[in-house]
Amino acid sequence: MVSVQRKSLADQAADLLLERIASGEWPVGGKLPGETTLAPQLGVGRSTVREAIRQLAGRGVLQTRQGAGVFVAAADASENWGLLLRRADIVAVIEGRIAIETEAAALAAERRTSSDIRAMHEALARRITPGQTTAQYVDADSVVHRAIVASAHNAVLLEFFDGFTPRMREAMIDMLDLPSNATTCDAGVPGEDHEVHEEIVRAIADADPARAAALTRAHLTALKAAQSSPPPTERQE
Repeated sequence: MVSVQRKSLADQAADLLLERIASGEWPVGGKLPGETTLAPQLGVGRSTVREAIRQLAGRGVLQTRQGAGVFVAAADASENWGLLLRRADIVAVIEGRIAIETEAAALAAERRTSSDIRAMHEALARRITPGQTTAQYVDADSVVHRAIVASAHNAVLLEFFDGFTPRMREAMIDMLDLPSNATTCDAGVPGEDHEVHEEIVRAIADADPARAAALTRAHLTALKAAQSSPPPTERQE
C-alpha cells in the first residue's frame, strides 16, 4: 500500500514562495514583501508565512535581517539539506538538536537581554495554555526552544534550529498522538517536563552557562531515549 503524505500549510506556503523566487520575481539580494502582504497572496495566515520563511531560511534560500526584513539569499533551495532532514531518522535529528541547543543555551546565558528573558517567559506561559491540541502544544513547545536559541544571538545556530523544526514537529505530533502517550502532553497541564524547561530558562536568566547547557543536554537526551525505545507490542486479537 502506498501511503499518502499530506503537506502542512507551512510546507505548501514554502513551496509557493520557492517557486516565485525561482521564477525571478525576487532576485538574490532582493527583499520579500511583509507578512501582511504575503499572507493573503498565499491564502494563509501570518503565522504560517512566518513558519514558511523559517523553513526557507533553514534551507539557505532566505535570510532574516533584524530590523530590515527578509531577503533572498539563494535562488534555489539546498535540496541536499532539506532531503536529508526529511529522510533522517528522528534520533539523528535529536542528536543534531543536542549539539545546537546545548551550545545555544550556554551562549544565551552569557548574552541574553532583558527582552530575551521576557520572550522566554512569555513562551513558557503559552506552553501550558489549557485546552491545546497536540499540534498546538508542540508548536508552543517549539516557540520556547526557539526563544532560547534566539537568545544566543547567533544567526547560524538559529537557522540550523529552524531547519530542524518541520521534521521535529512532525515526529513529536506523531509521538504524542500515540494512545500510550495520551497523557504525555495533557494539553497545557504543567508537569515535570515543563519544570525542566523552566529550570533551563532560570539558568539562562541567572547567567549560568554550565547549568543551562547541562539541563538542555539532559532534557534532549531523555527525549532521544524516549524515541529510541521500541513501541509497545500490540495485543493480537
